[in-house]
Parts: sequence; structure tokens; C-alpha cells
Amino acid sequence: MWLLNAAIFFVLFAFALNNQAPVTLHLFFGASWQAPLVLVLLCVLLLGVVLGVLVMLPLWLRARKQRRPTPTVVTPLPTVPDAVGPPQTTTHGS
Repeated sequence: MWLLNAAIFFVLFAFALNNQAPVTLHLFFGASWQAPLVLVLLCVLLLGVVLGVLVMLPLWLRARKQRRPTPTVVTPLPTVPDAVGPPQTTTHGS
């Protein structure tokens, strides 16, 4: 696993080194922003993650609320009196 993480890091590091050329983003109302391409891509990625979390947050909270067990009130069952002693026998006529 460590080797896979190291390989991913080096690929991303090489990508960042190869994309240091400045790019100009033309925003609204005549504003522009000039930054290295890798920084622009990182900002767009972070913005996408934040927007994704904000959109999914209500769904996660609703699912968490539904998973929470509802408190139940336990009512005791009516008790039946226990028979005490041996069963009684009846005799007729003596």
C-alpha cells in the first residue's frame, strides 16, 4: 500500500512540475486572474469537493436521523398470580 501511495504522489508531483505555465482566467465584469495551471486545477478541484459536500449534507443528515433508533416505551405485561400450594380437591357428600 505504501508503494502505491508513493507512486500516486510522484505522478501528481510530476504533473505539477510539468504544468507551471501561467494561465489567465477571465472572470465576470472584466476581472481576470493569472496563476499557474496546477494551482488553478487545484482550486477548481477543491471548489468541486466543497460544493459536492454542501449538496450531499442534507441527504447525509436525513439518513443519519433515520438510522437513529427511536426511543420505545416498554409497558409491563399484566402479571398472573401464581398458584400457591398443592391443588385443592373437593369431596362431595361426606
